[in-house]
Amino acid sequence: RESRLLTMNDDLVASLSTLVSGRYVTQGAESLNAHTKILTRIVSNRKMPAKGLPESAITMLMHELSVMDSNNFIDNVGVGEREGRIYSPIVAQRVFHLAHGIGRSGDVMAEQPKACGSSLLARAAAIMSRDAMRISGMADIGRDVCVLPMATGMTLTMVLMSMRASWANARERDSVIWCRLDQKTCVKAATCAGLNIVVIEPRLCGDELITDVEAIEREIARLGERLVCVVTSTSCFAPRASDDVEAVAKLCEKTNTGHVINNAYGVQSRVICKKISKAWTVGRVDAVVQSTDKNFLVPVGGAIVCCGKRREDLVRAVSTSYPGRASASASIDLFITLLSMGEETWMRLLDEREDVYAYMASELAKVAEEEGERVLSTPGNPISMAMTLSCAKALGMQPTMFGSMLFSRCVSGTRVVAPGETKTVGGIEFEGFGASHSRYPESYFTAAAALG
Repeated sequence: RESRLLTMNDDLVASLSTLVSGRYVTQGAESLNAHTKILTRIVSNRKMPAKGLPESAITMLMHELSVMDSNNFIDNVGVGEREGRIYSPIVAQRVFHLAHGIGRSGDVMAEQPKACGSSLLARAAAIMSRDAMRISGMADIGRDVCVLPMATGMTLTMVLMSMRASWANARERDSVIWCRLDQKTCVKAATCAGLNIVVIEPRLCGDELITDVEAIEREIARLGERLVCVVTSTSCFAPRASDDVEAVAKLCEKTNTGHVINNAYGVQSRVICKKISKAWTVGRVDAVVQSTDKNFLVPVGGAIVCCGKRREDLVRAVSTSYPGRASASASIDLFITLLSMGEETWMRLLDEREDVYAYMASELAKVAEEEGERVLSTPGNPISMAMTLSCAKALGMQPTMFGSMLFSRCVSGTRVVAPGETKTVGGIEFEGFGASHSRYPESYFTAAAALG
């Protein structure tokens, strides 16, 4: 049925053949149909295309999907309050006239009756993002993947609210155990969900900050029926290492405790994805949340919720808890980008990122040696690295000034951390804020070898 909607039919070929030689029309129709059968292959194979598609093919497909939405029907008469009306031609072009959004009130993954094209696009975007994560190393990823038009923080809030509601005694469940990661978003995601946060500070092991699994176990026992879940993080600033999600997953399985993984920009790391896959294979993982912009090179504003095949109920619960219809922008960006990349380019980007990490580590070590500094040893972090800034004290300057100097020279993304800062976030006071540890002994700056 889809292929008939998206291909040139025999009657049209016959009609056009009265104007131009039939063999040329047939040849042209075959080319047209080859372009428009792309969606059929994606849905049938449940994979992104092997090779990226040219811009012309993607644009054509977007217009084909657009005319399947009711606001673009030739004879449509809209008499409701929401009929896909767009005033600005620039805005209409930006979204390919896909104005209805996705989902229905109460389920962001449901079909939208007025927007068949948008619904197909949203499902195809979810299918391709699932395949991209599988390629990155998430083996046995569940069939249900939810693409939400919210960045990572708000998506985590949705996941935590759905996790809380999944317990029979939901009203008594008021707390989460959170492995400390000094980003305000992580804290606000939980407080916005109306939950209390029990902070587990990582253990300092050499230069590296690692998961304190024993402390998590003690707090699980103490909180008992009040606990909603444990929140771990896999992508973070050095010297913090990715959390030991496998050990935590085993602990949560043993104690019947929920487990949510914040994998904000971890899809780009095969090492991290394989750890997550192992975690949901040997233990309990209820949901994994990742950013679209940090992993797939699209504008900010989307996140993906997934899980392993053993436990997919929370992903579905998040979808059905979304209030109202949703913007299609995140799905549109993801759909276009993954079609443009294809599997071949996606794998090349993953390879290039690993090469960049090795190159950055090598070159940063050279600079550190020249300046009497050192690169912190953080083998548990495959994306971020850090270099000490002990020279700042000798020069009589604040270490944070180094970050300002870099930014004024158009070097963005570095993070400078100095011991001693105390900050209150969400009503919680954090000593040594920025370092993810109360008493980290070094001043340092971070740099990430990220995708792109």
